[in-house]
Amino acid sequence: MNQVIFLILRRMRAPLVVVIVAYAVSIFGLVVIPGSDADGNPWRMGFFHAFYFVSYMATTIGFGEIPYEFTDGQRMWTMASVYLTVIAWLYAIGKILSLIQDSAFRQAVVEQSFARGMRHMAEPFYIVCGYGDTGSLLVRAMTQRGMRAVVVDHDQERINALELADLDSYVPGLCADASLSLSLKEAGLVHKQCAGVVALTDNDQVNLKIAITTKLLHPGIKVICRAETHDVGANMASFGTDRIINPYDTFASRLALALHSPGTHLLYEWLTGVPETPLPVPLYPPRGSWVLCGYGRFGKAVKENLDREGVDTVIVEADPDGADCRGFCVVGRGTEAETLRAAGVEQAVGIVAGTDNDANNLSITMTAAELNPDLFMVARQNKSDNDDTFQAALLDLVMQRSEIIARDIFAMLTTPLLDDFLHLILKKSNAWANEQISRLTAVIGETVPDIWYYLVDEVQTPALCEVLEEDETAMVGDLLRDPREREEPLSCLPLLLLRKDGEEVLFPAGEEPLQVGDQLLFAGKTGAHERMKWILQNHNALHYVRTGEEQATGYVWQLLRRLRAG
Repeated sequence: MNQVIFLILRRMRAPLVVVIVAYAVSIFGLVVIPGSDADGNPWRMGFFHAFYFVSYMATTIGFGEIPYEFTDGQRMWTMASVYLTVIAWLYAIGKILSLIQDSAFRQAVVEQSFARGMRHMAEPFYIVCGYGDTGSLLVRAMTQRGMRAVVVDHDQERINALELADLDSYVPGLCADASLSLSLKEAGLVHKQCAGVVALTDNDQVNLKIAITTKLLHPGIKVICRAETHDVGANMASFGTDRIINPYDTFASRLALALHSPGTHLLYEWLTGVPETPLPVPLYPPRGSWVLCGYGRFGKAVKENLDREGVDTVIVEADPDGADCRGFCVVGRGTEAETLRAAGVEQAVGIVAGTDNDANNLSITMTAAELNPDLFMVARQNKSDNDDTFQAALLDLVMQRSEIIARDIFAMLTTPLLDDFLHLILKKSNAWANEQISRLTAVIGETVPDIWYYLVDEVQTPALCEVLEEDETAMVGDLLRDPREREEPLSCLPLLLLRKDGEEVLFPAGEEPLQVGDQLLFAGKTGAHERMKWILQNHNALHYVRTGEEQATGYVWQLLRRLRAG
């Protein structure tokens, strides 16, 4: 507010002086010029009447001559005053209009409004730095889950896009440099309700600075960063960044996972997908020789993971020396048939179009399909604007880094235990993963389930905590009953039980006893979560699913029950 007032006073100082002087001169003239009353006696106007007259005269309202008709001298002075005050007002209004259009003033008003909104923020929120493809996907998903977010981006056009976005709840946006500590503080970094910061800008150094600033100014909150280079990622990890996501490494590791364990890959994709969407199609990448076009950061990550799986790769790179391409490397972009033939695409089983140009990647896959229609085709999509063209290409697998990052971060923010679960299943066999997929399909069907998480404490599970504190027994299976009819199971499965002592139990059985401090991860159909929440927070519902007895809830029924018992 101080900035807004300061700008108004500074820009409007000269117009205000002009208006005040015009009024003062007009009033003074009316006071000193003699007039006459209704009887013709000499009369002079007082300052009050003069100010009253000039007030409506200068605004061209024109009530008339008061309190008596003017003399010729007064009328001549009035005509001069009309032109003087009107010109002063036109000058002032012009300055007001130019002030409203001034970018500095508008920015000050926006920042003042943003700061006022942040002061009244009463719910936990996350600061999302960067509102590009990844940021917009993440913010939309967060609002759909009822989570609060605040966006910081240096591009005003992106902030305008945020204001126009059809989101489920209002998301404040600040146009500022997120690498500056002042900008993060304005966005609510030191606010008591700030739950975490997500750095998603397209500059690794900016993300690094955001992480450092957050850890220094608010050490207790969660920090999640995007990093596309290993050096910056290692730097972030050195001072305790909670999660670092490299989209190239993430995609390459999942491609390798699909090679050696298709079932685990399907389970992974299924549990991190959008709820209520169809079950993803299983991927079966073939083993044999692969052609890799583009040897930048993405290409290196793919080759490293394919090498680990024992898959031979032939690299196609336009600048082998600049990309540090060692071994057999075909020079070219991969968009030409001759280059692909030289790389052995006709004998290969798969191709990865991994350049930083979407048009080239599509051209590579189309050319390769003509030479070898049986290829397993993977392409990198750099811009979300090209969704339609990549879908029309009918590729086996598309790497879209914005979607990869957004999905991983969203899973972390909404269900903290899901990340632990996904790491645990990577250690399991393909047969084990197929068995769990069969169990999930039998309970949930062939759609992506809803995922939810509970910490057994007095805040999230008050009814369950009361039972456990009274030394009574409650088991995982008690939570899987329908509170309306306990013989009917809820359409969900427990994925992970994390004991307070650190013990991890994958897909815990219904007989597993629960303790205060345990953490539980569930997957199920939409609606099952709300019914389970009722069990955990309502004492009567919990008693019913545990014992089969319905307790009286009203005062009259409790009184009758005591009388009957007596």
